[in-house]
Amino acid sequence: MRIVVLTGAGISAESGVPTFRDADGLWEGHRVEDVATPEAYVADPVLVHEFYDARRAALAGVVPNPAHRALARLEEALGDDLLVVTQNIDDLHERAGSTRVLHMHGELLKAWCLACEGRHPWDGPMGGDPACPGCGAPALRPDVVWFGEIPYEMDRILDSLGRADLFVSIGTSGAVYPAAGFVQQAARHGVRTLELNLQPSEGTAWFREARHGPAGVLVPAWVEDLLGPAAD
Repeated sequence: MRIVVLTGAGISAESGVPTFRDADGLWEGHRVEDVATPEAYVADPVLVHEFYDARRAALAGVVPNPAHRALARLEEALGDDLLVVTQNIDDLHERAGSTRVLHMHGELLKAWCLACEGRHPWDGPMGGDPACPGCGAPALRPDVVWFGEIPYEMDRILDSLGRADLFVSIGTSGAVYPAAGFVQQAARHGVRTLELNLQPSEGTAWFREARHGPAGVLVPAWVEDLLGPAAD
């Protein structure tokens, strides 16, 4: 069985990673327009770097939860027949053991050099104009897809959706495109669709089946339905 899984902020929220926006529309106290657009970076790169440096440092204080670990177990069983597409920029899937993870919105622990276009692992501060490990230029920005930029590897994602037997959305709001449209893309190809979310998302009506509750409960239960109980 070929499965494409989309994960969003809800799966990492259970590990303590703040969700994208609070109820007041702010992202960790900032307007999204001030920290998550190319224009914001041009206008105030110091603020943008401070914001992402703080988020990068906070990753050290969180760990994968049962939902992340269940998806890693599913990969062990399915191998190349499983692709996890995540909207999250954290590394919790990888730390749980998943290797087939596509970060469509980039990765917090990578730097993108605007001088040489190189992308490099990066786990420390990016503020203060550090040198690019590749070319030495002080031109690094977070390798994160901001509003107004195109998500990564869309062709590969859409191709995988068209060839899948099952599409599963976990912990997503169903409000942010293009990811919110993946369920419709899958359905057009006759792919079965399943939503696992804390509560009904804006796209719940498009799914053939929906289960609602914490990801840390729903995802292990779903994987157990597919594979049977995990060995002790």
